[in-house]
Amino acid sequence: MRYGSVCSGIEAASVAWHHLGWEAQWYSEIEHFPSAVLKHRFPNVPNLGDMTQLNQFQQFNEQPIDLLVGGTPCQSFSVAGLRKGLDDPRGNLMLTFLSIADKRRPKWILWENVPGVLSSNGGKDFGTFLGALGELGYGFAYRVLDAQYFGVAQRRRRVFVIGYIEDWRPAAAVLFEQESLQRDSKPSRKKGKETTENAQGCVGESSDVVAQPIHAFKVRGGCEGGGKGYLGEDEKAFTLSATQDQQIAQPNAVQHTMAIRRLTPKECERLQGFPDDWTRIPYRNKPADQCPDGPRYKACGNSMAVPVMRWIGERIQKIENLLNK
Repeated sequence: MRYGSVCSGIEAASVAWHHLGWEAQWYSEIEHFPSAVLKHRFPNVPNLGDMTQLNQFQQFNEQPIDLLVGGTPCQSFSVAGLRKGLDDPRGNLMLTFLSIADKRRPKWILWENVPGVLSSNGGKDFGTFLGALGELGYGFAYRVLDAQYFGVAQRRRRVFVIGYIEDWRPAAAVLFEQESLQRDSKPSRKKGKETTENAQGCVGESSDVVAQPIHAFKVRGGCEGGGKGYLGEDEKAFTLSATQDQQIAQPNAVQHTMAIRRLTPKECERLQGFPDDWTRIPYRNKPADQCPDGPRYKACGNSMAVPVMRWIGERIQKIENLLNK
């Protein structure tokens, strides 16, 4: 599988999919520190920068991809933000994501965002995204998954949309177990029983599909983000969040005996499922041991959770294997 990544950040996808043998053809990231992490960790993969300007690059225009992945900026959809949705230029990047899919026509699409996207503008923003996906000829499925059920000590619910060219069934098979497509899934308060416990979502082929409990639909038509965190009473960290700059306005904190201390960057990496010191790199002409903490916190919090991406990648690979047979 060859893939292109937009809003790449520190590349949770590449970390998650390395064991599958998948190959990144290009990245698209504009933030300075995450770009430095990409250059250090993946020196042979070009970072093409601004996702709105990819057409000018030969690597983008000529290198075929099987999958397009990206989590476009979530701030315009987050319940913690101003909820401007598609009126925010950052929200409009989800439409840029679709234009990239239209240009390169990968078999698979994987898009991630905060659950707030489901209710932004009364659900119309998400409906616009799904409708456009259907118009491009992709069947799709979406589901809300929480990272705490995938082996990390953090509550992190995110919407994942899978698209497959001309057919919703492979997309649904990635995100849903067979029994989930046959009936409503009753809510459960139990934790850790299944990796996809307490998930919600649906599948379909056009903008006629809106947020519903788990069902299969045959229809017409085709961040919080960033670095602060502390542990809750059940030893799960609350969702990592970030300030707009690289300074942490309120210290990350955990209770340690009778004292309160900040989470370290290494602990934030672990909360997202990254290898230790993934973001500890030479930066701004300084060695790795002098890498500042602020950019590391922000980069970790803006990333996807590696174990969730690994689970999705492994499911896609299983479906690919079946389709190839």
